[in-house]
Amino acid sequence: MTRLFVFGLGYAASHVAAAVRSRGGVVIATGRAGDISFDDAAAVRAGLAASTHVLSSVPPDEGDPVLDRYGDLLAGKWLGYLSSTGVYGDAGGAWVDEAAPIRGRRANRNAADARWLALGARVFRLPGIYGPGRSPIDRLREGKAHLTGLPDQVFSRIHVADLATGVIAGFDGPAGAYNLSDDRPANQDDVMTYAARLVGLPPPPPLVSLDQLSPMARAFYAENRRVANGKARRVLGWRPRFADYRLGLRAVSATTSPTIASAAPLPASSDQR
Repeated sequence: MTRLFVFGLGYAASHVAAAVRSRGGVVIATGRAGDISFDDAAAVRAGLAASTHVLSSVPPDEGDPVLDRYGDLLAGKWLGYLSSTGVYGDAGGAWVDEAAPIRGRRANRNAADARWLALGARVFRLPGIYGPGRSPIDRLREGKAHLTGLPDQVFSRIHVADLATGVIAGFDGPAGAYNLSDDRPANQDDVMTYAARLVGLPPPPPLVSLDQLSPMARAFYAENRRVANGKARRVLGWRPRFADYRLGLRAVSATTSPTIASAAPLPASSDQR
């Protein structure tokens, strides 16, 4: 039986946990939807001792909070880490795979990715995460969507259900880095326009200027890359069910309604402790 310990049971990791439970596994977790507090060292130690698999979705701060506090308890476990394709930095719109140099703008994210790899983890590098409750459709319905006017700025995405199946596939795969992404990178405006048409809403207004955005969002739109998922396909036997944003958004539209309250979409792994 799989006994999974999750550090940071937020949006993305909760879908992995649900997939494990659906297969008869047991999950114990920290985080906003978890069973125990990250700071309850005794409970964390007991949970880790009883686990076979450990997954962290806790983002780095000055260091990696999980490794800094509990790294000495992880030996002998299957290890997984939800990282970000942001570690590749700007590629000028070119395709990147796991052999691409690590030159992302966030040194702490790059360092955490490297530390987990050095421990023998499966490091899942994730692009923009979307799904029910966190998608362009939800942003449109909340009046928070916009067009960027950047047709050449392209990035990849992953439906949260495909993220979960990718992590599960990694249970039987070798250690290393894996990009989990769909097959059709696209610019933001094409995605937003399609989402609006899908649910019968007008396209969102354009940004007057990128200066309207937060510094983090402006930095995001300064990067341009297409993320290849061939290694996860070859090594893990994984295939995204929602191979492009059209398939994914159609699935989201079938499971949501205009009355659903939702949070902002995740740019990448950002689950909490």
